[in-house]
This record gives sequence, structure tokens and C-alpha cells, in this order.
Amino acid sequence: MHRSYSVEEAALKLGVHKNSIRGWIKAGLPILDNSRPIIILGGELKAWLDKKRKAAKRPCSPGTFYCFKCRTPKAPALGMVEYKPMNNTSGNLIALCTDCGTMMYRRARKQAIEAIMPNLAIQITEAEPSIIERTPPPLNCDKMKDT
Repeated sequence: MHRSYSVEEAALKLGVHKNSIRGWIKAGLPILDNSRPIIILGGELKAWLDKKRKAAKRPCSPGTFYCFKCRTPKAPALGMVEYKPMNNTSGNLIALCTDCGTMMYRRARKQAIEAIMPNLAIQITEAEPSIIERTPPPLNCDKMKDT
């Protein structure tokens, strides 16, 4: 944030190709001046990337999931949702996308399911038993021989 970067240095720090940085400059990323080498101030780069991330957000309203294939919030197919608990208080809501059929997931607290998915049929499945709750395995030991 308090440093200045060349195009190559910024690309290396962010883990992107230098052509991506050049594309961002054409899209409006502020640079120090029009001289060579191109210098980008770290604070301005951070602010520009934060603004770009906020513009790309697609918040999900109640009753919707984010479909990664369609890249928009979608309602679950047939209004059916499955809840798989991860622990006593939270778990994953699972549904199919109405348009493409892709599996969609949404993390939720058990008490907030009705607020997140109002007026939908929610099937709550039991959590997988943990390894501690299983019966102990039988011991494999030889019988002692009477001498």
C-alpha cells in the first residue's frame, strides 16, 4: 500500500500476468504519469481492486443460491433444498440451479434456515457419524495356549 510498483512488479505481487495489469490500466487503474516505466502507487492499486471487487459482488437474497456456472443468484429447482449439518449449529444448504442443473451450496446456521430459505421445502439430513461415535473394533489377538 505504501510502495510504488512497475507493471511487472505489480503482476508478480498479485500473481497475475503483466498483460492483466496493462488491461486494468486501460480500464481505469490510475498510474503516476504517462512516462516509462509505468509506475502504479500501491494505495491506488489497492483502492481500485477493492472497488472492482465490490462492483462484482452478487449478494443472494432470501430464497436464492449463487450459481457459479450462471454467475448470478438463482432460486433452487422445484423449491427443494437439502440441509447437511456440519456440527450442532451450522451446515450446508444444497440445491440444484433451475436453469443449468448445477449443484449450488450455501452455508447457514441451523436456527437461520427459515429466514434464509422462506417458504421452501427443506430436507434436513443427519450428520455423518464421527469416528469417536463408532463401536470399537474387535481385537485381533491369538488365544492363549494352555500349557
